[in-house]
Formats: sequence, structure tokens, C-alpha cells
Amino acid sequence: MAFDGFITKSVVNELKNNLISGKITKIYQPTKDELIMGIYSNNNKYYLNICINSANCRINLTSNKKTNPINPTSFCMLLRKHLSGSKIINIETLGLDRLITITFECCTELNDIINKKLIIELMGKHSNIILINNNNIIIDSCRHIVSERNILPANPYLYPISEKIDITNFSFDEFSSIIKNNLNDFTNYICSTFCGFSKTYLNYIIKILNININNITNQDIHSFYNYIKETIANINTLHVTCKNIEFNNKNDYTIVKSENKSNLDINKFIDNYYYKKEKNEFFQNYKNNALKIILTILKKYEKRLININYKLEECKNMNDYKLFGELITANLYNLNNNINLDNITLNNYYDNNKPININLDKRYSLSVNANLFFKKYNKLKNTLNIVSEQKEETKKELDYIESIIYSLNNATQISEIDDIYLEIQENILNKNSKRKKENKSVKQTSAPITLEIDGYTVYIGKNNRQNDYLTFKIASKNDIWFHAKDIHGSHVILKLNSNELINESIINKCASIAAYYSKSRESSKVLVEYTFVKNIKKPKNSKPGFVTFSNYKTVLVQPKNNFL
Repeated sequence: MAFDGFITKSVVNELKNNLISGKITKIYQPTKDELIMGIYSNNNKYYLNICINSANCRINLTSNKKTNPINPTSFCMLLRKHLSGSKIINIETLGLDRLITITFECCTELNDIINKKLIIELMGKHSNIILINNNNIIIDSCRHIVSERNILPANPYLYPISEKIDITNFSFDEFSSIIKNNLNDFTNYICSTFCGFSKTYLNYIIKILNININNITNQDIHSFYNYIKETIANINTLHVTCKNIEFNNKNDYTIVKSENKSNLDINKFIDNYYYKKEKNEFFQNYKNNALKIILTILKKYEKRLININYKLEECKNMNDYKLFGELITANLYNLNNNINLDNITLNNYYDNNKPININLDKRYSLSVNANLFFKKYNKLKNTLNIVSEQKEETKKELDYIESIIYSLNNATQISEIDDIYLEIQENILNKNSKRKKENKSVKQTSAPITLEIDGYTVYIGKNNRQNDYLTFKIASKNDIWFHAKDIHGSHVILKLNSNELINESIINKCASIAAYYSKSRESSKVLVEYTFVKNIKKPKNSKPGFVTFSNYKTVLVQPKNNFL
């Protein structure tokens, strides 16, 4: 992301204008990579968010609340000890580096005034928060690092050495002389040579200045240099802000010129941007964890089905063993039972006395071999009965698991994932547990979709738990229930008044909705079944979302959810 040196300097400038002389009132650490400081300044309360997560490192004022852990970390406790009640006297950056220093005025136990500094190094995976005393000695850091710098308590703090050049100190002639020798790789060279540039910001400049990177002229270099210098000059004014842009097919942002900018405009933008980003990342991770669990279970049942099919394949030959036993028994009177043979050829009286060769176990007599064949037949017969039932149960489990995967893939809210987690726990992980009945009393955490169509209220379930909740809790017996035929999808309920006559239009629209909220959404036409809710039954001990129904009708519709 584009929290580069220019953004850092702009954010810090806004912080200086609002937080200098502010008093530290609260300090807490929601996660290991995040620190929030409550500040009272100019009769206003602010919350300064410092994040050193490698993908989202930044510093900004925030208005989004985060859960404070019950047990604070040792670093959080140390910061409370040293900085609670202190006053901010300066906030500065080191050129265009993403390195921020906040200086605090603190009181010792003897009421002596001393300064302490909080160093925020925003350097991707090497980001850190470091507290140092007035003698430049490290008191402690969020991350202890053993390296050339040794970010450890009691060590002197050394600024990170950067090989990049600060463009603010360069004249145009100096800048031009360096660039002219590296025009073939302009973007990469700028980012790797000069401080503060992200590829997002650089590509934005190239785009608005209409620079052809395959043919960069002296005028292009001059325009580029002037644009950067003007931006740096405006950072301390209200003439720069942030803007969302598309970069590498991803939503990103960069600093841009602005004529009208309000106080803390950039901080608010950064706060909203990362709040949405982190919320989406949390949702995706939460969803992927649930998918990982259910896909592991799916593989287990798929493997079970393979083993079942293998056993069923063995059972296909069971009648041959019965035939071998019968033929040997029927011919014993004409055979020498005391001779042990490898095989024997007998006439098959079930097939016009055609000769049939039977392999035998040489260790046993003919009568014992016959009994072994009958025993094998009976074993396979019993196996067939048991395994056939197991196959049906396994196929039902697989179908149910696939319905959960469908619900997960279409979930859009954390509460919906919560419902699915509960469903997995109740009906798969703990399905034989004595606590299952207790878990069933858990209330619905997410709400179904509600639509108003032609004056009618239509409800749409988004997962199996919601489907059951809609059909058996919200729906009345005279409401109409819809579902895509033989495919995973939502239960759709059309709410009606008693004895109300229904026109064909609303039936088709609700059927289209049921088709849209099913696995056949991308199909051109989908067959949908519908009936009155009074005709819907839920078999005892059946899975969530599973129902049986009677007296139904079908309609072929196009999947659709917008009728405006």
C-alpha cells in the first residue's frame, strides 16, 4: 500500500497542528502490532493509532474503536508507566523517511522535567515502536531485534541507515544529471534511489503529467521535478489530500494536490481506508478458516466414499462364491474329498452345464473349500447391506457439507460466518455430543435478507440455519415457500395474508429470486419448486436446511434479484 514518505510527512504535519501540548490520557495495545494513545489537546479528545503490521504499517488519528485486551502486554504497561500524563512537545519526521519521532515532556518521581521520545519506524516487516530516554538510550521496544543496531533495552538508539537520497535537498541540475543516466528503468530507479516514493504515487505522477516512460524528455524531467517540489512545499498547507486510485488492479491511494482541504483530512482518509481494509482482511481470514475446517471434513468424507465404493466393488463377485460352494457340494459324491487340489473344473448346471474352473486353497479339502466359499459369500452379503447404508449416509453428509461450502462462499458478513461456525460445531464436529441439544438453543446471530416487491414482503435465507429459521419460525402456514430444484440454495418465503389471492407475476418474481440465490445463479433458466409452508416438513434428526414437502408446483425462470 501507498503509506509512503509523502503520506507520512502529510499525516505528521496534521498531527503537529492538533496534538502539540496535548496530554496523554490513555495507552492500550489492542494487538501485538498496534498501539493506541488517548490524547487530550485543545479541549478535544484524540486517539492516535500506531500500527507496525507489515502490510498495514501507519500512524494516524482514529475514530474507530478497538477491543482493549483484558491483560495488557508488558510493553503497554511500560508505556503507561513512562508516558501517562506526559505532554507532547514535538512530532517530526526524518526527511521523507517513514520514521517519526514524538517527543514527550515527562515528570520524574522527584518532579524533575525530562524528555522522552517514542520512535516509530514504519519499514514494512522491520517496523517497530521504540521508547528512548533523554540520553538516547532504549528503554524498551515493541519488538526486540538483534542486529547491527540491536534494538534492545539499555542499548543506545541508532537511526536506521538509509542509502536512499532525500530529493528535498537536490537542485534540478543535480536531479537531472542522475536521472538522465537511468531513463530506461525510470520508475524502479526513482523508487530505489530517492526517499518517500511508492510505486503507486510515482505512477500517479507519470499519468497526470502524461509522461511516456519509453521516451522521457528533458521537459518531462523538469515537470516531474517541479511537481515533486510543489507537493513538498504544500505539505505544510491545506493544499494536499489523499485520493483513492486503482493500481495493479487493486484499490490503493496516494497524495494529490487539493484546493479545498479540511483539518485532519488526510488522517481521516487514512483511518477510513485502513479500517475498511482491515475489516475486509479479517472477514476473509475468518471465512477462509471456516472453509479450511469444512474442506478438511469434506476430504475425509470423500475418502470414506472411495473406500465404500472399493468394498462395493468387491461385493459384485459375491454370488460367484455362492455358486462355487454349491457346485462343489453338489459334486462331492462324485469326488475324492481327501485330495487337496489347486483348482477344479466342474459343470455349471446354472449355465447349461458349461465347464467352470474354480481356484481352491490347496491346504484344505474340497468340503472345507466349499464352506469357505459360503462363508465368503455370507460375509460379502452382510458387507453389502452395511456398506450400502453407509454409502447413502455418506452421500447425504457430502451433500450437506457442500451446502455449507455454498453458504460460506456467498457469506458477506461476520455474523453469517458465526452462524456457519455454530452449524459446523453442532452438526459435524459435535454431532454425537451430549451437549448438542444445549447448542441448538443458540439464537440466530445474523438476519435474513428482506425485500419489498409489489407490496409483498419476501425473506431470503443466507445459510442453513437461516433457512430453518425462516421456514419454521418466521413463516406462517399460508405463506409460500420457494427453492431451486435439486440444487443448493436459499429458502425464499413470500409473506401473505390469510386467504389472499396471488397473481402469477409475484410467483415468478419470487421464483427468480430463489433461482438467483442458488448454486445455479449463472444459468439462463432454473427450475424452481414452490408450495405453501404448511406442506413443508422437517424430518426428525435431519440436518439444518433439509426439508421434505408435498403438493408443490414448479416454474422455469431466469435468475434475477432486481425488478426495478
